[in-house]
Amino acid sequence: MSFFKKIFSKEKKETLDKGLEKSKESFFGKLSKAVVGKSKVDDDVLDNLEEVLVSSDVGVNTTLKVIDRIEERVARDKYVSTDELNTILREEIAGLLSETNVGNETEFAVPENTKPYVMMVVGVNGVGKTTTIGKLAHQFKQKGLKVVLGAADTFRAAAIDQLQVWAERVEVPIVKQNMGSDPASVAYDTLTSAVAQDADVVIIDTAGRLHNKVNLMNELSKIKRVMQKVVGDAPHDVLLVLDGSTGQNAFEQAKQFTKATEVSSLAVTKLDGTAKGGVVIGISDQFQIPVKYIGVGEGIDDLQVFNKHEFVDSFFN
Repeated sequence: MSFFKKIFSKEKKETLDKGLEKSKESFFGKLSKAVVGKSKVDDDVLDNLEEVLVSSDVGVNTTLKVIDRIEERVARDKYVSTDELNTILREEIAGLLSETNVGNETEFAVPENTKPYVMMVVGVNGVGKTTTIGKLAHQFKQKGLKVVLGAADTFRAAAIDQLQVWAERVEVPIVKQNMGSDPASVAYDTLTSAVAQDADVVIIDTAGRLHNKVNLMNELSKIKRVMQKVVGDAPHDVLLVLDGSTGQNAFEQAKQFTKATEVSSLAVTKLDGTAKGGVVIGISDQFQIPVKYIGVGEGIDDLQVFNKHEFVDSFFN
């Protein structure tokens, strides 16, 4: 039994396998066509493989790195059969992700010496931001941690209402104001309340209006400054939520948000409904920002801690 099968429960593994099914079927369908009639990995196969990886949303830069690694291997081993290609791909992509030093975690956790641990969640509307916050609150609560939510996306009434629904579902307190209120004021109230309640984790929702990046940048900076009046080193994590089903658009959003604020971790959602799961590999590699969580289903427990070994095993199994 491999290392990652020991640390992940059978149920979590099955959920991940199922969540990546469409991505896997699409990838291997393309891969089969790329090597049809070929017994060894040659220049033609590598050209076709490059096309397969790019069209599977792995991203151009990451694809070129993978191809370079396989070329080196072919040159070293002199002969590599097409039957070995799946194994080689798995090893080289796992190796590439290892270099980014991300995806080693297996459980939902926060540092024990940081209380409250403050997370600020960013991302455009529609990517599953509020749902991710609700599922995170659920997971942390399951670990026995006291969680407080802050509804600082005051631009949309629906965002406040959605977060309220999740707070009630998960049974955690929420701090909110009316639509149009100052988001920084909500964040301040949330942290004040969390400190008073001796909370372990605070999760602050924020507005995701990328079309006006300067306003977004100013708003996020103000929220940070105001939070630091209550908790000096807040936020401890700025989590960017990306919709995996948008493929290359997720790369673009990551670029824009990393320019607008200091993003420290990523969550990639909706992988179960798409054939674009390769985007996780490209985003992990290119942005050098850890992918912390992945969404592989609609259930409350279907947000998983991203583990590169587990992911690569499910993708190439």
